Amino acid sequence: MESKSTTPLAGLLAKLGHSQGDLYRGIGMSRSVCSRIVTYDEWPKRKAHIHRDSIAIWLAANGADAADLRFLQGPIKNETAPASSHLAEATPEAPATTQALQEDPMLLRNENLTPEAKAHFSLRRSPFIDDIATRADVFASPGMRMARAALLDAALNHGFLALIGESGSGKSTLREELEQRILDENRPVIVIKPYVLEMEPDDNKGRAMKSGQIAEAIITTLAPSTSMKSSPQARAKQAHELLSASVASGFSHLLIIEEAHRLPKATLKHLKGFMELKRGMQRLLGVALIGQTELRVLLSEQNPEVREIVQRCEVVDMRPLDNDLGDYIKHKFARMDVRLEDVFTDDAIDAIRARLVRIPRGGKASDAVSICYPLVVNNLVCRAINAAAAVGYPKVDAQVVGGC
Repeated sequence: MESKSTTPLAGLLAKLGHSQGDLYRGIGMSRSVCSRIVTYDEWPKRKAHIHRDSIAIWLAANGADAADLRFLQGPIKNETAPASSHLAEATPEAPATTQALQEDPMLLRNENLTPEAKAHFSLRRSPFIDDIATRADVFASPGMRMARAALLDAALNHGFLALIGESGSGKSTLREELEQRILDENRPVIVIKPYVLEMEPDDNKGRAMKSGQIAEAIITTLAPSTSMKSSPQARAKQAHELLSASVASGFSHLLIIEEAHRLPKATLKHLKGFMELKRGMQRLLGVALIGQTELRVLLSEQNPEVREIVQRCEVVDMRPLDNDLGDYIKHKFARMDVRLEDVFTDDAIDAIRARLVRIPRGGKASDAVSICYPLVVNNLVCRAINAAAAVGYPKVDAQVVGGC
C-alpha cells in the first residue's frame, strides 16, 4: 500500500493547507472511508464516483484548479469492499442532503470568479463585481421595496427610522439608491451625512460622535461658505435658522447616520432635540439611522436611557432573500445578458437556500436562521461557479453547491 505522503490526494490537501478532518467534515463523508481514500487511494465499491465528485467539488471550492484535479479523472482503481465493511465501528455515511450551516466563515469570505470560470460559462465579466451602477441594477424584492419606501417617506415627511440589517444585507445600497433617486427625480430633498470615520461609542477606541458634530454637518451642508459660530449654543441656533429657511424655500431634509450601532447613547438621546426643531408646527429634519444588528440592542425599549427616542423610531429590518433568491440571481445574470438556466440547474437554487441556513453554535434545529443576504449569496455563487468550472461540470447543480 502507498504511504500517506505519496497519494495525490494527500499531497493536494497538504498543498491547500487542509487536513483529512476538513475534507470529511466538509462533504459529510465517513471518517474511515475518507482515511482509506486519502491514505491509500482505496475507494469504496459503492458510490465511488459520487465520493470522487464530492471530493473534487470540495477541493475546487477550497483553492484547487483544474490541473490539480486531473488525477481524479478517468476510471477509479483499487476499489474495495463497501464502506460499511471497512470498520465495524465506522460512522455511517452522511446523507447526501445539504446540511445546515454552523458559523461557516467560508461563506463570509470574499470570492471572485476565476478567468477559467468566466470562460467555461461564457461570462464576459462577473455579475457581482461593480454590479450596482444604476438604479436598475438594484434588485427590488418585496422587503427591499418596503425599506426603500420607508427611507423615502422619512426624507419627504421628516420621519425617524432605523434601518437594521446584517453586514452585506444591502443597507448601504438602499441609501445610495435613495440619493440617486432624489437626483433622478429632481426631488427637493437635501441629504445630510455626518462623517462616521473612526466613530466609536466612546473615545477609548476611536472618536465618539457628539451632537455638536451633527449641528456642524447641518451647517456645512446647507451653507458651506458660511462661517460657523464658535459656541455650541450659537451653532445650534445657526443650524435651526438654516433648516427653517431651507424648508421655507420648499426643501425637506434627511439626516443619515451610517454605522449607527456605534453611536454613543448620549448622542442618540440628543437626536430627540434635532427631531423637535420646527418652523411653527412643521418639522425641519428627518433622521435615518443605518446600522448592523447591534443597533437593535441599542434601541431596546428595556433601555431606560434611550426610551424617549425609541418610542419615536420606526424600525425597519433588512430581510433575507429566501423565497426571492432565484429572482435575485436571475436578475444579476440578466444584467450581464446571461440566462440563469444556462449556468444553474433547477435544483441548485434550493441547494443555495438550504446552504445559507445557520444554526448558532450549540443551538438546535429550531434556532436556525437564514443568512441569505446578497453579499453572502454572491460569495457562495462565485465559489460554486468556480468549483463547477474546475471539475468540468456543464452547470452548477445541487451537488456542487453542497460541496462548497
